[in-house]
Amino acid sequence: MIGFDEASARIAAAAQPLRRETLPLPQAHGRVLASAVLAQVDSPPSAVSAMDGYALRSADLGAYPLRLRIAGEALAGSPHPGPVEPGSCVRIFTGGQVPAGADRVVIQERVTRDGETAVIEADPGAARHVRTRGCDFAAGDLLLPAGRLLDYRALVAAAGADCDRLELWQRPRLALLGTGDELVAPGTARGTPDRIPESVSFGVLGLARDWGADPVLHRRLPDDLPTLAAAAAEAVDAADLVVVTGGASAGDRDFARAMFAPLGLERRFDKVAIRPGKPVWFGRVRDTLVLGLPGNPTAALLTARLFLAPLLAGLSGRDPAEALRWRPVPLAASLAAGGERESFVRARWTGSAAEPLSDQDAGAQRTLAEATLLLRRPAGAPAAPAGTPVHALDL
Repeated sequence: MIGFDEASARIAAAAQPLRRETLPLPQAHGRVLASAVLAQVDSPPSAVSAMDGYALRSADLGAYPLRLRIAGEALAGSPHPGPVEPGSCVRIFTGGQVPAGADRVVIQERVTRDGETAVIEADPGAARHVRTRGCDFAAGDLLLPAGRLLDYRALVAAAGADCDRLELWQRPRLALLGTGDELVAPGTARGTPDRIPESVSFGVLGLARDWGADPVLHRRLPDDLPTLAAAAAEAVDAADLVVVTGGASAGDRDFARAMFAPLGLERRFDKVAIRPGKPVWFGRVRDTLVLGLPGNPTAALLTARLFLAPLLAGLSGRDPAEALRWRPVPLAASLAAGGERESFVRARWTGSAAEPLSDQDAGAQRTLAEATLLLRRPAGAPAAPAGTPVHALDL
């Protein structure tokens, strides 16, 4: 059995990006860049107005009231054809190209129009309201580095850079195998005595999608070794990562590891000294990674957050450490002394502190839904009164 930090290091070492692919920009949301995005154009491509108003020459400003002939107009995408001559101006709209000769825009609130004459009653101030060519970025500038997650903000930059196709890391294909004779599909447990709804896989699949996975296989399986072994072979052939829930303890019908034995399972770790989630395990079958999670809902989802999230982040092209950003927060209530294993406590954020939840049972599902934070407590940690800073991870 190894500690949490060592298990995390082994996960990170295995979490290498998969294959590259080039996709059209509309399909890139939520993906990770395999190559940096360089600007293909200047932005803006020429000096443009930042406001609606009148483009003119600063040299014409002086005695007020000032009257200038309106020589035309400039709209975004439809520039004024000629220069601004002395004693004249051009009506301009936001995004319109500033005509040659003009070096500033006086906003329309400072101008009164009298037919084809613009009247400026007083000094309009020092602001020029002009965005110069390339003031946002110039052709060749690095806009987005490799490894950047393409959220909505990054997509704006990529499109503004005039990039229509991007080189991305492929999403890891994920197979999920849920095991347990006692499990039935949600909606059927009420009519099947001694059975419970299978709930874990739905949370694991949701978390996996959030962290970049492409689920390709989902099976609910009985505790029957031949059936499990056949499903394991199918999953290994179909996926880059197989996640197994349940069957991870040492009972006579715990087959999570045994189902992969005929395929040549190489174990990376078997147990981790944490609470909850001690039975979590990790290995590889040929080119496919295998992560085993406990069967209890809270233990399964917390170990998925601690190990599956960084594993998927790395396989998707991100830094696995992005999934484990611990931050100090104060306790809203006291915590008892820690036990012999490192523990992870579910808590809710009150807006100013972390409030530990009362039910920390590994099988609890209600408090799992209520939790927003995971608090890390070292083995043997002393009791901590309210106000004590602890390390927290967003769930």
